[in-house]
Amino acid sequence: MAIRSIAGEPELEVNFSADPPSLKGMVARLPAPARTLPAHDVALVRGLGDSFALKKAYHDERLHMRLRPANPESQTLFEAAENARVEAIGALAMTGVKQNLSAMLEQRLLQKGLGKAKTREDVPVADALGLMIRETLTGEAPPAPLKAALDLWRDIFNERAGEQFARLPAAIRDQKDFARLTRDILKDLAGKDDKGEDGDDADSEDSEQQNEGDSPEDAESEGETSETEAAQEGERESEDGMDQDGDVEELTDDAPPDDDARPNRGELPFAHQDEWGYKVFTPLFDEEISAPDLCDAEELARLRGFLDQQLAQMQGVVSRLANKLQRLLMAQQNRQWEFDLEEGMLDTSRLPRIIMDPMYSLSFKREKDTNFRDTVVTLLLDNSGSMRGRPIMVAAMCADILGRTLERCAVKTEILGFTTRAWKGGQAREKWVADGKVPHPGRLNDLRHIVYKSADEPWRRAKKNLGLMMREGLLKENIDGEALMWAHKRIMARPEQRKILMVISDGAPVDDSTLSVNAGNYLERHLRRVIEDIEGKSPVELAAIGIGHDVTRYYRRAVTIVDAEQLGGAMTTQLISLFEEDEIKDRFQARKRA
Repeated sequence: MAIRSIAGEPELEVNFSADPPSLKGMVARLPAPARTLPAHDVALVRGLGDSFALKKAYHDERLHMRLRPANPESQTLFEAAENARVEAIGALAMTGVKQNLSAMLEQRLLQKGLGKAKTREDVPVADALGLMIRETLTGEAPPAPLKAALDLWRDIFNERAGEQFARLPAAIRDQKDFARLTRDILKDLAGKDDKGEDGDDADSEDSEQQNEGDSPEDAESEGETSETEAAQEGERESEDGMDQDGDVEELTDDAPPDDDARPNRGELPFAHQDEWGYKVFTPLFDEEISAPDLCDAEELARLRGFLDQQLAQMQGVVSRLANKLQRLLMAQQNRQWEFDLEEGMLDTSRLPRIIMDPMYSLSFKREKDTNFRDTVVTLLLDNSGSMRGRPIMVAAMCADILGRTLERCAVKTEILGFTTRAWKGGQAREKWVADGKVPHPGRLNDLRHIVYKSADEPWRRAKKNLGLMMREGLLKENIDGEALMWAHKRIMARPEQRKILMVISDGAPVDDSTLSVNAGNYLERHLRRVIEDIEGKSPVELAAIGIGHDVTRYYRRAVTIVDAEQLGGAMTTQLISLFEEDEIKDRFQARKRA
């Protein structure tokens, strides 16, 4: 049932057998676990089941065949990259699936001996590439026993194709763009055309000799013969969308130039971040962590109780605005029908007429498309020390009320927070000092990115997590640019059509450790670049609210409030305006089509 649900295919047939696991058409074959159900067998079966389901849901086999390289070795790498992509989508969306896939991956690769790898020759490049892409897309390090295997290849991957790897997260939901980036990575790793065979170069030399020494008639004749042989031997490659040079043919009518000259390749968000002059001294001590992992259950319950007491005092004003937002969203989702049609769903309200008069014709109805688009909203909350006291309390309460309201309207909501693990640098600064205080080290603190509520987590399970914001000692420094990139990466991995990212902050990015050894506007300059890329190159709709801090100088869609008490109204008003604008746009487009 779980496999069918993830795959979105109620007719998918799942069998257990001693044959090798496979997914063919609408039949998934999984290994039959032993009767004693040992834990490793259960993990393997669950992981394979989730992997097959995700492939069914997010993988287009026909498109995959058209885009894959011709060289068998490159095909193996290409398959590994695509498997990593579809599994990363599931891992980012569902915690249970992430655990199953991780356990399955660990068991599968340990069985191949990667846990004992000492040299690069011990690690198949396809397995290493899959691990690297998984880490790039999910931010999750490989299972501990496999880390050394990936590290053997990591430097080569980063040196030869680091820029291409950085572009992969933005294309995780677009199989076509992801395939193009994968092919670029394969070319960069090979240092030549993705076919990578010596015979290709020989063919090229023969072709040059022919052009130089043969007569035009001979060349033309040989060209015709070559084309005939290519048609006979490489028919499938031609159908798969490859031209003679092994490049992918465009699948659209208005084909853009070749990959190397395509302007939109550089239009991905953060594609040129290496040119921004921003760097990180070390990411070793950064953490992305769920709220319950920072606090024991008893203290979390106590903090949530305190937040509930405060919530009662401001419930009225924010709730009225939240109800207005709810009415707007529900109105957009109302079902509408067309009646008196010749085909469609039988209109049962007209059946009494047929009983009274059998000659009366049957009447059918059909549901109209609604204007409301599948939507996800991310609230990114500044958890810096300057938010201590009333501002952070109000932010937590507003996130609480809006989270509940949006869930009632079937709008997925994610609540995230960002701060640092320590004041004045933490372990990153200690390492910098131990390494001899290299000049201009870049960001010099340990990030702490907190997931209070993931988009797929029900509100009843996540509500206690917001109490963590009341914990003394949690709020430290704020490095907004990297937090915004992190939140953007998470929301881009979501399947919803419409993505809204709202940032709540009370000041410019500040980290004493970083600013003491870099330019005074180092963090602010990076934040501006990140905002510029999201607003100009990303489908994510970005909005910001500044508490006592003018954020309108950073963000196009922004509002500044003087008092934290105004936060609830500002957040709700911003969301209402976004959804009202969307409704107006949809109506305009509908009139245009009519």
